[in-house]
Amino acid sequence: MIPFVAGLLLTGALSGILAGLLGIGGGGIIVPALALALAAMGYGGNVGQHVAVATSLAIIIPIGISSARSHYMKGALDIPTLKLWAPVIFLATLAGGLSAGFFSGKVLQAVLGFMAFFIAANIFLPFQQRLMSRIQGSSAAHRVCAAIVGYLCALMGTGGGALTVPTLAAFGLSMHTAVGTGAAIGVPIAIAGTLGFLISGWNATGLPPFSLGYINLPALVLIGGVASLIAPMGAKLAHNLPAKTLKKVFAVFLIVVGVSMLWAAFGR
Repeated sequence: MIPFVAGLLLTGALSGILAGLLGIGGGGIIVPALALALAAMGYGGNVGQHVAVATSLAIIIPIGISSARSHYMKGALDIPTLKLWAPVIFLATLAGGLSAGFFSGKVLQAVLGFMAFFIAANIFLPFQQRLMSRIQGSSAAHRVCAAIVGYLCALMGTGGGALTVPTLAAFGLSMHTAVGTGAAIGVPIAIAGTLGFLISGWNATGLPPFSLGYINLPALVLIGGVASLIAPMGAKLAHNLPAKTLKKVFAVFLIVVGVSMLWAAFGR
């Protein structure tokens, strides 16, 4: 039990740093780390992956609020864009959370892995920016992107920063503002996804103790509490880094996540 608790606390610290630094909810760290910890305790397979994804989304709620507040205080949060994205992304993520029970754990891992590689490639070869620079003033284009991002985030267990940050940057926001706005958008994503997994997993069997639906409460409290305290440190670090350096750090992080998820889905 002690190694399990220590692992959760370390995961919370790393997630908090990444949430503030890159505008992500830390799902890329939380999901694989929590899935590994649950497997070690005998809760592997589909149940472990679903619990990891669902709990990650619940954890992202306090992390996202803490991170977004820090970026807002530094003037790096675009309110009109947030208002445009939030309602659509909430509904799309809720739909994804409700339907997640129909997908196997391997499918969820593969979705996260492939999307991580796609986003990393887009950072080094900005084909998305070239496409979206032509439609960056279109509210409809923003809403379509929000719907796609929301549904995928529910399956990936992330707060959407890995998708929203490069998308917002492609729409014309500066990297620092994209990171801050992405952190804020992660909050409605996390709330909707948590609600969806809570409902879809309510009658699931073989869940770890102290779970509501697919959400594990001990992991939620330990990881979420530590990450919320650490997130402002990551936000401060982000504003001390040049935009190009921030993009490269973001891309390397995504490649690591992609490798780990695809290995989990296909490597054994």
